[in-house]
Amino acid sequence: MFQKLLEPFSALKNRAFAFLYFAQTISLLGDAFTWVGLALLAYQFDKDRSAIILATALTLRVTAFIIFSPFAGVVADRIDRKTILYATHFARMVVVGYFPFVTHEWQIYGLAFLLNVFNAFFTPTYRAVIPQIIEGKYYREAVGLSTATYQLLGILGPAMAGALAVWFGAKEIFWIDAASFVIAAILIILVPRHELQKGVSAESRQSSQTWTDVLHGIQLLFGNGLLRFALCIEFVSAIAGATILVNTISQVKSGLQLNDTQYGWAMAAFAIGAAFAAFFAGIYDKSKSRRVSLIGGVTLLGVSICFANFVPIVGLVILWVFAGLGQSLAEMPSETLIGENIPSADQGKVYGSHFAFSHLWWAIAYPIAGYLGTTFPTVDFMLSGLLTLGCAGITLLVFRAGSEIG
Repeated sequence: MFQKLLEPFSALKNRAFAFLYFAQTISLLGDAFTWVGLALLAYQFDKDRSAIILATALTLRVTAFIIFSPFAGVVADRIDRKTILYATHFARMVVVGYFPFVTHEWQIYGLAFLLNVFNAFFTPTYRAVIPQIIEGKYYREAVGLSTATYQLLGILGPAMAGALAVWFGAKEIFWIDAASFVIAAILIILVPRHELQKGVSAESRQSSQTWTDVLHGIQLLFGNGLLRFALCIEFVSAIAGATILVNTISQVKSGLQLNDTQYGWAMAAFAIGAAFAAFFAGIYDKSKSRRVSLIGGVTLLGVSICFANFVPIVGLVILWVFAGLGQSLAEMPSETLIGENIPSADQGKVYGSHFAFSHLWWAIAYPIAGYLGTTFPTVDFMLSGLLTLGCAGITLLVFRAGSEIG
């Protein structure tokens, strides 16, 4: 049993992955510092408009991902991947270093957009590298470990950033942020260049048909039945996930008449559930299609939020643990399915396309969540849960009819 618990860490036996994993971890901490620092900066800049400033910056973040990620996947197949990985870190170091000097609101928006353009190039490249550098039997553990770390840092990162902001100051936290990107870049530089170029074909490096390659990546993404099903489940789970992120604050503070502390408990429970599922997903479902994880995850997520309007805070915290479990189980398989079903030479462009579409799903889901929370505040979670379960059922029927999920 103890050996099973340690199984996800087996991926760290691979030296190249270990360096990349720790670089990603430090980079994720840097991202947490960025957004906590940006929230504090927005408040200092104009406290009456701080929510609008931050919301606009977050919208620009998703926009950058949607626009540039498909091209990032193509670039990852043409340009030296090691250069992309460390150069995007140094570029982000420069961008965050400018935040303490902003004097106009538009500068915040410009820097936020530029920062996430570089992020849009880093993440698909990182994901495309992992299946090439790590043995097949450890691949799912590597993805699970990376995802679990991402979820845990979603809790710990902002807390650390907040503590440092109190100690050093709101603007000064951006210097710490910049330093984190430098450390991550150095770790990437230590990875042998040939390790990161595995799977890149000469044809991909020499191609000059950018739009053709982007469209080819999208065609490959949607042309595989297993990936199509996983993408549909991702979209369905985004509806529920967006409702949790957008409407939990109203449920806790207006519905339950509680304060920010209880809201923090609920969101921490959601992140812990997501991290736990990501950590053990590879043990839970070893099937080729990841069908058990996908269907089980979206069902658990939908059922969990159906009851959220009718329970006290303790019940909400428990439900959000299960919702987090479901969210990870429903979203994680896409990444491993790409690595296991798409030829190595095409994985860069497919990971780029997937990164763009997965964020497009959330861009669509956020307005749905906002509408439900505004129009039906007393039953928004129930309606979102029923919508999630209904869409999941339709997806399952459609793909089962097409014999695409086996």
